[in-house]
Order: sequence, then C-alpha cells, then structure tokens
Amino acid sequence: MSFVVPELVEPVKAFATALGIGLLIGMERERRPDSAAGLRTFSLVAMLGCLFALLEERSGSTWLLAAGLLVIAGAMIASNFSSQQEEQYRGFTSEAAVVVTYGLGAAVWFGYATLAVMLAITTTVLLYFKAELKQFSERTTPKDINSILQFAVLSFVILPILPSDDFGPYNAINPRQIWWMVVLISGLALAGYLALRIVGARHGAAMLGIFGGLASSTATTMMFSRHARDHSDLTRMAAIVILIANIMVMIRIGIVSSLVAPKLIGPITLVFACGIIPGIALTLYSWRTLASAGELPMPEVKNPTELKTAISFGLLYAVVLLASAWLQDVAGNSGLYIVALVSGLTDADASVLSTLRMFNLEKVISGDAVIAVTLALMANLIFKIGLVLSIGGGKLARHALPGLLAIGGGMAIGLMLV
Repeated sequence: MSFVVPELVEPVKAFATALGIGLLIGMERERRPDSAAGLRTFSLVAMLGCLFALLEERSGSTWLLAAGLLVIAGAMIASNFSSQQEEQYRGFTSEAAVVVTYGLGAAVWFGYATLAVMLAITTTVLLYFKAELKQFSERTTPKDINSILQFAVLSFVILPILPSDDFGPYNAINPRQIWWMVVLISGLALAGYLALRIVGARHGAAMLGIFGGLASSTATTMMFSRHARDHSDLTRMAAIVILIANIMVMIRIGIVSSLVAPKLIGPITLVFACGIIPGIALTLYSWRTLASAGELPMPEVKNPTELKTAISFGLLYAVVLLASAWLQDVAGNSGLYIVALVSGLTDADASVLSTLRMFNLEKVISGDAVIAVTLALMANLIFKIGLVLSIGGGKLARHALPGLLAIGGGMAIGLMLV
C-alpha cells in the first residue's frame, strides 16, 4: 500500500531540489558576516522561485514569475537602503546571488533540474573563491587580457564558422580539424603562461605536463622547447613538462584502447608499462634536481597566445595529413605499419583509433594491431625528439632526451615481450 499521492511525487522532487540549491548557496553566504542573506533566506528564495513557476504554469499567466522577482528586488533595495543609512553598505554580491537563486528555483520547476544544480554549484564556487578571484584580477595585466581575447576569437568566433567537411586531394583536409590544432597550440601556450604566473615556474611543471599530455603531448613538447630556447633558466622545468606530457599520452591512449578494443588491453598495457616505468623514474630524478634549485625566474613572454607558432603548426599538420593520405592510397592495407609511422608523426590518436577500429572489424589480427599502435606512438615520440633538438637546442636535449629515449626503448622492449 502506497502512502504517497502519485501526483505529488514530481512536485515534491522539484521543491526538494530547489531547497537543496538554496541550502548550497546559502551555506556559503552564511559564513560571510557582511552578507545580506543567509542559509534560510536563500532556501526560501529558491523555493519561492519554484512556487511562482508552478503557479504561472498552472494559471496560464505570464507575469507571476516576473512579479515574484520584482518583490524580491524591492526587498533587496529596501535592505540595501537601510544598510546605507547605517553606513554599512555591503556591496551587491549577495543580492545578485539571491536573484540567481530565485531563477534557479524556477528553472527546476520547468524541467531543467540538472542544469540548475550545475549552475548552483558554479555560483557557489564563484562566491567561495572571492579572495582568489580578486587576487587574480588584480594581477592581470593588459597583455593578459589581450591574449585571452585573442584566444577567445580563435576558439569561439573563427572555429565554429569553419566547415567540418573534408576537402582537397584524398579528402584529407578538414578546415575545422586543422584550425582546432591552431586553437590547441594557442590554448596550451596561454594556459602555460597563466599557470607559470599563478602557480610559479617550479610548482606549475607537473600540472602543465599532465594537462598538456592529456590535450596534446606534441603541442606541449613544441611550446616548451621554445620556452627552453628563449629562456635558458627554464630548461630543466621545460624538460620535466615534456617528459610528464609524454608519459600522460601513453596513459591516455592506453585507457582509450581498453575502452575501444578490450581484447587488446593485455598486450598494450605491457608495451606501455615498459615505457611508462623508466619515464617516471627519470622524471622523478629530474624533479629532485629541479626542487633543489628553488623557485625559477619567470619568463618574459611577448605574446602568450603564440599566434604565429600556432598557425605554423596548423599548416605543418595539414601537410602531414596529406602525406599520410597519399601513402595509405599507395600502400593499401599491406602498408599498415608505414601508415602508422607516418600518420603517427603529429597525431598518434587518429592512427591508433583507426587501427583499433580495423581490429574490431577483424581486418587486422591482434599482433599486427599492437605493433601498429606502438609504431604510431614511436613515430610521434621521434617527431617530438626532433622538436626538442631543432627548437630547444642542445641544452634542453641533455635534460629531456634521456627520458624520451628511455620511454621509446622501454616500449620497444615491451613490444618484443608481447
């Protein structure tokens, strides 16, 4: 026997969600002694938004929700006026948060509960990190703002309007895919610059290597080879970032391979582990050397978005795509290894995924698939060694090459053990 009226289940869930949103935001505001509202106020405002949305929907009117917002705005204006009379003006942050909470409560009723919860968490984070955001804003220079705007144009203006169709010989040129590489290079450059400013040259190395490897180890290697060339004091830090990024790319591709082709997880894990273990060992050794050096000086970067470098790399990427398509057309299926070597130069992911797809379609046996995947990563590693030598120079090579060669040698040994 059910004691819950069926037609009340969804409304109760909606109001419970709205209450949770109000409690979340209100909990953060309650700890602020200068806040105009606290835990109870935000909880009531969230439920009020949900209630007015319910009444507006059921009555068919189009003004109830707006009327509720006007009532809340009037109350806040009165509260602020009273505070000004007492010369205790608190700012407008809490009032703005109240309006947002009201809107989130209404959004829950209209079926956007998940989005409302996500926005509530975002709102709470913004409120909680007030001091950190203020400090970041104060440290931001006109050059930083200009670079962020440049990256925004590349990412949110140019990229969306580019066609995503394939053009040119062998349909190998995809404008959006190529421009995405430009965005990626520019974004990594800007992220590295900001991380160095916020976290510091030494402490930011691990973070840059991890996220750089997750995004593009090739791009990360190129960018920090340039940093090492232009700023010799950052050579050891750049070497560590490059090593960590190249370890992360194996971890990332290993996870992807286990999801796409689970039957290959055993041999691929063995090959990658043989490369990861010596890579980590040499990275830790380099990290100890870096730690003993203290905080490293900050580089003077003229253009954090590195537009010229990013566009040059995009053009190089297009050339390699054309060469790979031509070679695949000439060699056919018998040239699986050659295609893996060539296409893996700048984009190991594409080569690995295509090989795994062919394995799942039973066009390639497991041994050949593992060899092709390893060759793609080895080719990518060789390309990055070339970047270190040609861009970073001998000093960076002395710090980074032992680790990169250990990674490659380890993978070669692992391939022989499969």
